[in-house]
Amino acid sequence: MATVRAKKNLGQHFLKDLGVAQTIVESLRAEHLNKVLEIGPGMGVLTQFLLKNESYETTVVEIDRESVEYLNQHFPELKERIISDDFLKLNLHTYFDGPFAIIGNFPYNISSQIFFKVLEYRNQIPEVVGMLQKEVAERLAAPPGSKAYGILSVFLQAYYNIEYLLTVNQDLFTPPPKVKGGVIRLTRNQTEHLDCDEKQFRGIVKMAFNQRRKTMRNSLGSMIKNPELKANPIFDKRPEQMGVAEFVSLVKMIGEQEETSFNG
Repeated sequence: MATVRAKKNLGQHFLKDLGVAQTIVESLRAEHLNKVLEIGPGMGVLTQFLLKNESYETTVVEIDRESVEYLNQHFPELKERIISDDFLKLNLHTYFDGPFAIIGNFPYNISSQIFFKVLEYRNQIPEVVGMLQKEVAERLAAPPGSKAYGILSVFLQAYYNIEYLLTVNQDLFTPPPKVKGGVIRLTRNQTEHLDCDEKQFRGIVKMAFNQRRKTMRNSLGSMIKNPELKANPIFDKRPEQMGVAEFVSLVKMIGEQEETSFNG
């Protein structure tokens, strides 16, 4: 099999620039880690560089059967470490009982879902290096105060430090996508648990950003039962102006009110 046919329904755009591929792999620090999971390896443009690093035990997960056949033919050293399945449906505890890093040229159509799954396994995943559509990559890395800052920015930044590393032009892919790619690196921070009800935190962040043009006082008005609390200046802010710590403080204020409950 010479090449794999890119499938639109799987969001496949194969990176063809070896220099960029090497840069992405070298962006993975994976300090004190030897297990790496690559999502959507396709024809192995990143895989080849991962396999050259003898400190990594590389496993790949690929939903496309044609790509799996190609990988088996061209990378026999992967042996039993090719998971032919949908990453979003995997129980990762089945394959990893300790920490592991994630890397990949992520299918653009599921990139946000990939990061929600990373959050689910955050205590096992200390680092992620991934390419996704530039706009989404910028959104995840955006600081408070930026127009790009949003729900997933807050959720991820609660547990990870995020760096935007590089932009990749469309002509470096086959077939070329309609938008540029962006590479980001997530590094786990020291937060094991937020200092508030985490379910309530997620619910309030979603509620606030679903009305992002409103101040917190207006978007969360139905939850503020205490008139004195409503006067707190934190409620003058719009959601994109608030960092993780401020959302945590706000959730605690609301949660500490008598006669207030929220099930998110």
